[in-house]
Amino acid sequence: MTKGPEAFRTISASDELGVPQHVLRFWETRFSFIRPMKRAGGRRFYRPQDISVLRGVRTLLHDEGYTIKGVQKLHKDQGVKRLLAAALGETPANPDEAIEHDGLNGKALSDAGRSQLTAALADLQSAKAHLDGLLQRR
Repeated sequence: MTKGPEAFRTISASDELGVPQHVLRFWETRFSFIRPMKRAGGRRFYRPQDISVLRGVRTLLHDEGYTIKGVQKLHKDQGVKRLLAAALGETPANPDEAIEHDGLNGKALSDAGRSQLTAALADLQSAKAHLDGLLQRR
């Protein structure tokens, strides 16, 4: 028998979210907006909205490539609504809203930018191969 949509979840909600239990505990230390109810003995109970917010955090971190600081800033700037939107798979209308994507300084990576980075990476790999060849001759 499955729980109803309004039922509280224990730490085993991690299975539903597709992350290990220790990750949920870690996220509680990094995201002040994740505050499950705690009963005697420290047992956690997540409300349905907590699960939705956690789903949004998971999507942003694992699927969209945000850093922890990026999710923190996103929450600070846009609130929990943006996290809930991420949980539903909604993306921002303006790509500039995609902040703190692993060092991109608030900008989403465009196709042209991705192509330039791929070309630069190929050049660097070629240079490395050349240097490795020179070192092998010694």
